[in-house]
Order: sequence, then structure tokens, then C-alpha cells
Amino acid sequence: MILLTQKLCMLRDIGIHGNLFGGTMISWIDEAAATYAAQICHTPNMVTVKIEEVVFQKAVKAGQQIKIYAKVEKVGNTSIALSVEARRYNVYSTEESVVCSTRIVFVRIDEVGEAVPIPQLVKDRYRNE
Repeated sequence: MILLTQKLCMLRDIGIHGNLFGGTMISWIDEAAATYAAQICHTPNMVTVKIEEVVFQKAVKAGQQIKIYAKVEKVGNTSIALSVEARRYNVYSTEESVVCSTRIVFVRIDEVGEAVPIPQLVKDRYRNE
């Protein structure tokens, strides 16, 4: 997996139970993954088609750092699937622990929103990964 972005959990991100609000985490993951998918597929025109089961494994508190990682799982004709993990980073020990994971599928689109093929060079690069 490669590091896509880092976030700092702020007080504004906290839900009523004192933890990072799940919707905020999903938003962070979707934005980071969409940016990565766009980079891989050589276009700014990627849309989220599906976010599969999101597993929240550990709580995140205000002041904690989150690192979001992803890897390409599959490249289809017009779609790309990524495995994504959000990890809590301990600045003192440099240890990371997974707090949330999911799989996201994006589709490459044209200017009017129709699906268009992902370039062959991208498919070839990720065929065996």
C-alpha cells in the first residue's frame, strides 16, 4: 500500500460519542482514493461507484493523526477498484494501527458523465498486481 494523505482529527471532526465521526472518515477515504484513482487513470474525471463494507476497527480521538493508504486491486475496462486503509499514527513510537478499511470502485467518465475506457497502458501496468 502507498500513503495517499495524512489527516489530523480535530475537535470539529468529533461525533457525539467523543470519537471521529464515521462520515468524516468515509469522506477522507473517498477523497484520497478518488485522487489516487484519477492519477492512475490519467484523468480528473473519476466518480465513486461503490464503497463496499466499511469496517471501523478502532476509535479515533481528537489530536490523533490518521494516514490513509491504498493499493490497486483490479483495473477493468472503465473501472478501478482500490483497497483502502486508514491507520492511526503514534508520533512517539511511529507505530501505526488500522482503524478503518474498505474497498472502493471508481469509474472513468467523459465530460457528459458517460463511462469511458481506462488507457491500455494502465491496464497493462496493474494486470498482475
